[in-house]
Amino acid sequence: MSIEDDIAFLERVPTLRVLGRDALRILAIGAENRYVHEGVALFRESEAADSAYVVQEGSFELTSDGNGPTRPEVAGPGTLVGELALLTETQRSVTATAREPATVIRIPRQLFLKMLEGYPDAARRLREALAARVNEGARELAKVRGVLDGGGTPPQG
Repeated sequence: MSIEDDIAFLERVPTLRVLGRDALRILAIGAENRYVHEGVALFRESEAADSAYVVQEGSFELTSDGNGPTRPEVAGPGTLVGELALLTETQRSVTATAREPATVIRIPRQLFLKMLEGYPDAARRLREALAARVNEGARELAKVRGVLDGGGTPPQG
């Protein structure tokens, strides 16, 4: 894939889309593409996390022995995996294992943070998008709390 193809692909990832094309160009140039064989772990739970990955092709099963999902989840093309590692030092909360031959774009934290320094408007848009997600999560928790406290009806679906 060309740099332009990588930029166009990254523009389809909701968390990254808000950064804008110029900021995504920096990520596309500095990121690395990786191939992962079927059955191979991209990363393992509890490992130090210094990057996030965008799944380009194939899919990964996300499993946890601890605090992660109770049932395996699947991350397919266009999914940003490990996004918290872009902003802070953390550990992997899941193991990501290729379900089939797969390719990913690896975005190192240091590259991401340098890009945010150089594009303060992108940093502001990212902050606003993350704040909106946190607020939505808080509203959802309040709904669940209301149901558990007997003050509401269970969600449908």
